[in-house]
Amino acid sequence: MRLLVWQWGRRGAGPKFAVELAAALRQLPGIECALSLSSGAEILAGPQPPRCDLPVATYNGVAGLALRLLAGPAMTAGLVRRLRPFQLDAAICAMPGPLDRLLVAALRRLGARIDIIVHDADAHPGDGVPVLMWLQRRLSRMSDGLVTLSQVTATRLRQQGLPGNGRPILVLSHPPFRFGPMPAPPFQHGGPARLLFFGRLLAYKGLDLLAEAFSRLDSANAELRVVGQGPEDETLAKLRTLPGVTVENRWVPEQEIGESLGWADALVLPYREASQSGPAAAAIAAGRWVIATNVNGLREQLEHEPLAVLCDPDAARLAAAITALCRSRPTPSNPRIDPQAAWRIFAAALVAHVETQLARRP
Repeated sequence: MRLLVWQWGRRGAGPKFAVELAAALRQLPGIECALSLSSGAEILAGPQPPRCDLPVATYNGVAGLALRLLAGPAMTAGLVRRLRPFQLDAAICAMPGPLDRLLVAALRRLGARIDIIVHDADAHPGDGVPVLMWLQRRLSRMSDGLVTLSQVTATRLRQQGLPGNGRPILVLSHPPFRFGPMPAPPFQHGGPARLLFFGRLLAYKGLDLLAEAFSRLDSANAELRVVGQGPEDETLAKLRTLPGVTVENRWVPEQEIGESLGWADALVLPYREASQSGPAAAAIAAGRWVIATNVNGLREQLEHEPLAVLCDPDAARLAAAITALCRSRPTPSNPRIDPQAAWRIFAAALVAHVETQLARRP
């Protein structure tokens, strides 16, 4: 089977997810997998760039996106010419983006099946441009099927009438992300417990709960780094006043993520809502503990994970969970995670689904 995996974001989890999925698919027998990324993707500029079979010049900023959309027919025609030699049976979008419908139009002309991996069914509070969810719904209706990383997301998509016409939704679990070599086990440094919040600094991430919880802790026993990018607000200002807390409001290049995870003993996810968590998947791959609130997609992702501790989304409960872990300072019983094996399982389930659906085509 000949497959294409694509994701045209320039940085963040989308390109990383596409690279890991394509690599896993290439390890399966009988599968030829091409990868398409934005030619401006941060991951292509790293020290070990992945094999990218179809780099595509996308856009930089709103004006660049508008120009690309205006030139849509020409871009689609060019994509048809570039894709034809691959003789694709199917294509998988690793995470939707604004230009995807142009590639879908090209794939339709070539007769390839199209599946979209949907990470979130709705925009989270504080998320960027609302039109992106509208574009995602349009793209979902153009697909032959959807894939989600939680039953929570699948249920919400069905409530939205997606993908429509009885087309299937496959529910899988987010495999672990590996960033760099495996670090030493947590709590081996001998100092105060090291806690990390990593990701976008947005309201739904529960940073106010984290600030209230950490204010209840003895700062001599724990330190907290809040690392990520988001709007400056009162919550970040409060976090900066707390002893033992540092806030780094900035974009974190992919090359630094492994270092941040390796520094930490535990990742703290005080979310008020979630579809799933990429940072949690990365922390687990690094053998780090994860302290997370017991909310929808996080519960589904982490409830059977040995490295995860779940608590109610309440500052007192979160503080108690952090205190218990910091006092016991446990060494994970099986810290050697094999992310590649998890990605192969994910890829094999996806291939089985695609093969079944292709066999049902008239």
